[in-house]
Amino acid sequence: MRILGISGLYHDSAAALVVDGAIVAAAQEERFTRKKHDSAFPRRAIAYVLEEAGIGLSDVDHVVFYDKPFLKFERLLETYLAFAPRGYRSFAMAIPVWLREKLFQKSLLVTELRRFDPAFDGEAKLLFSEHHQAHAASAFFPSPFEEAVVLTIDGVGEWATTTVGIGRGKNLEIVKEIHFPHSLGLLYSALTYYLGFKVNSGEYKVMGLAPYGEPRHTDLFYGHLIDLKPDGSFRLDQKYFDYCTGLTMTNARFDALFGGPPRKADEPLTQRHMDLAASLQAVTEEVVLRITRGLAAEYGISNLCMAGGVALNCVANGKILRDGAFKRLWVQPAAGDAGGALGAALAAYHGIAGKPRSVRASDAMRGSYLGPAFAQEEIERRLTAAGARFTVLDDAALTAAVVDGLVEEKAVGWFQGRMEFGPRALGGRSILGDPRSPAMQKTLNLKVKYRESFRPFAPSVLREDVADWFDIDTDSPYMLLVADVAERHRIEMTVEQRGLFGIEKLNVPRSSVPAVTHVDYSARIQTVHADTNPRYHALISAFKARTGCPVLVNTSFNVRGEPIVGAPEDAFRCFMGSEIEMLAVGNCLLRKEDQDPALALDYKNAFELD
Repeated sequence: MRILGISGLYHDSAAALVVDGAIVAAAQEERFTRKKHDSAFPRRAIAYVLEEAGIGLSDVDHVVFYDKPFLKFERLLETYLAFAPRGYRSFAMAIPVWLREKLFQKSLLVTELRRFDPAFDGEAKLLFSEHHQAHAASAFFPSPFEEAVVLTIDGVGEWATTTVGIGRGKNLEIVKEIHFPHSLGLLYSALTYYLGFKVNSGEYKVMGLAPYGEPRHTDLFYGHLIDLKPDGSFRLDQKYFDYCTGLTMTNARFDALFGGPPRKADEPLTQRHMDLAASLQAVTEEVVLRITRGLAAEYGISNLCMAGGVALNCVANGKILRDGAFKRLWVQPAAGDAGGALGAALAAYHGIAGKPRSVRASDAMRGSYLGPAFAQEEIERRLTAAGARFTVLDDAALTAAVVDGLVEEKAVGWFQGRMEFGPRALGGRSILGDPRSPAMQKTLNLKVKYRESFRPFAPSVLREDVADWFDIDTDSPYMLLVADVAERHRIEMTVEQRGLFGIEKLNVPRSSVPAVTHVDYSARIQTVHADTNPRYHALISAFKARTGCPVLVNTSFNVRGEPIVGAPEDAFRCFMGSEIEMLAVGNCLLRKEDQDPALALDYKNAFELD
């Protein structure tokens, strides 16, 4: 049985294909269109997953959309009625769009799918999954667990914002829900907005900013914004928010509570902003820990699966694991809306079709390397067409040359194998660096990624060496767990250094791998496994043999405001438009000094114009 899952028409459109229960391919539309968080119908992603399987849409048994539009419309109407006459301006803007487009999404989907198959029968083949059911399915069915509690926390689906499911074998049942407007995800987004970052994309910046501050304002959260119960259930006081009926996330009462208006994107970050980020992160962690402790006690199940946007909060995930209420934790790597495409397909296969489920010892995600790969001949053709100058090397020579570059503290673009599914680069579409370099974090942030200097970088570490370098000894292949750098690799701070505040902390080396050590000694861990990514594992092993260090800096292969690169020519463009000094695409090695200077200037100017 072949099932195509689709997410989109809100943000992060994607497509995924499941064949006889196995995940064959999955990709986000943004990687093809180069439009970050592309919300359009995922036409190119669908074309890719069908091509990867060697089939057409006519060969697909069902197409499943990750949402139920009529339930969302019901929520919209009931919310406006509940808050009337407030919100008329927002209502007047939203309703025409719904009446013109969103209310008739089934017709839109059928029309788009008939571009692939003119005979596509929407009545017989098109199905709809509830949003949180899709998230929960994406978390449980690929997991390595026969039985698990499944926790989904995001902004909002149709009505649900937090759900609890119980998964056993091929069965998955939602047993608890918290409904809109009470949403931990929307609370996090409201503070993201207030701190001057973009909602639905800047939340991870707030998480990265939090360690620079102190959680001085948690009393304001608990006293005014959120009524948190011992079991983790909660309600938000809507007096302080505007997301139900307004055009912004927060309102004047919120401003008065926190002592001023929202920060503008171009304004400097102050200690107050950092303290607010730290307070929000502390409250978020307390909520999820109360929820998980309560669920573990109630159901007596030792395994936890997670999905939804809040499941990308890797700091909270690390604390859930260390808390020990659940013995094992598995988080869907594409935990946001893109992963809903995969979950919708799996929910239909196991839930609607009732097909059995096979549980794998690791998981069924294949390392999340589910996107396109390019043959060597095609790589060479595409790079040549883009004007690249390169040398073709065998595997051993390529690895040695890249290690040379890393040891020389060069930023290296690494484009190998299949593209990752989800927001994290996992050694398929990555920019790499030497973690031992005290200057590497600032170099990558300011000269390569063109982004805020406070942003931390993640370490890729050989799975067999992770416990020697970090306070964790479990698989973390998807960069979704945070742990501290091991004590023996830390550098003790002086009294003067301990007295620093905020961004002043940034330039203090804290360990023997300072480029991946955040200001609180934490690191977002990716364990690298030879069975899922042998070439990346071999590269880190060669770096270890040269330096004694089994760790590399790993950040996504993109610059600020752009999606991760999807094709060889995208990698070349990013290489030429930034300060990346070396690029490995397949077996092609490119050095910046070998490229046409005029072409380099053109690409650089194009990035600046963008």
